[in-house]
Amino acid sequence: MANDILYSIRDLTVDYLTRTGSVTAVNHINLDIRRGEILGLVGESGCGKSTLGKALMRLPSGQAHITSGELWFDGRDLMKIPFNEMPKIRGAEIGMVFQDPMTSLNPVQRIFEHLIETIQTHEPEVTDKNARIRSEELVERLGIRRERITEYPHQMSGGMRQRVMISLALSLHAKLVIADEPTTSLDVIVEAKFLDLLKELQEEFGLTILLITHNIGVVAEIADRVAVMYAAEMMEIGNVLGVFREPKHPYTQGLLRSVPNIKLDGGELYKMSGAPPNLAHPPSGCRFHPRCPYVKEICQKELPSLEPIDEGHLVACWLYPTTKKKQEKSHA
Repeated sequence: MANDILYSIRDLTVDYLTRTGSVTAVNHINLDIRRGEILGLVGESGCGKSTLGKALMRLPSGQAHITSGELWFDGRDLMKIPFNEMPKIRGAEIGMVFQDPMTSLNPVQRIFEHLIETIQTHEPEVTDKNARIRSEELVERLGIRRERITEYPHQMSGGMRQRVMISLALSLHAKLVIADEPTTSLDVIVEAKFLDLLKELQEEFGLTILLITHNIGVVAEIADRVAVMYAAEMMEIGNVLGVFREPKHPYTQGLLRSVPNIKLDGGELYKMSGAPPNLAHPPSGCRFHPRCPYVKEICQKELPSLEPIDEGHLVACWLYPTTKKKQEKSHA
């Protein structure tokens, strides 16, 4: 495995067990996350991107079950690690910043108690005093006055709570931080500051960040590469500049055309036709074909595989000659 790849996802499938049967939320996904990069994972609500993020940590998630795949993190296949040993990796090596920090932080614990508990859970030899010192230095580095760690979560703003969530991930020197819709609850001014902070931390600590969002503008601002998901499938992966300047997949093209033009020199705002499919009964062939303006007969019958069309640029679309049929695998 290449040295510059921190996390390599291979053939990952995640199913939800429902009353009506099994629903596939992540369908045979392949994706590499490079060391030291910010990778933006974008797509509409319900496409499976948050499920994918949780699967990378093997987090328990209701009725979700990983039914196939390999999760190679820093040279180890996490799928071969006993589930009861995964908490040693979560936090210590892979941290997560959730969408709403208010529901992720214990409302009856003060901020320093969250940090000390996290540190001592993974490093029991660290004394209360040293854990407190580390906590104060960390929150201060993130722009929070050290005396405020005696406060409770509800006493802080949304932006400050998100910084606390980042400090929890950094307190154990995590190699990968998964940020799941981290700016959803923030206003635009706080969002801008938060994104600047993420970029600074990535550069200062050499962090690898998976940024999960439906906001393609956020990805354009700070990500190095972008992966586009639709209906549990990966549609396009590539460098941000390349994908944004010349999007290849019709779905990516539609997403970018749907972004409002703040210069107000364009015509009517573009609206993608149709709606995402019901994953309990996905369409045959390419899952985007019912909404695609370039649909061909093969699109309705065969599911395309994700193939390179340029250096570092991969697309799953029958419009391109390199495309191959995706081999579906049956699973329980």
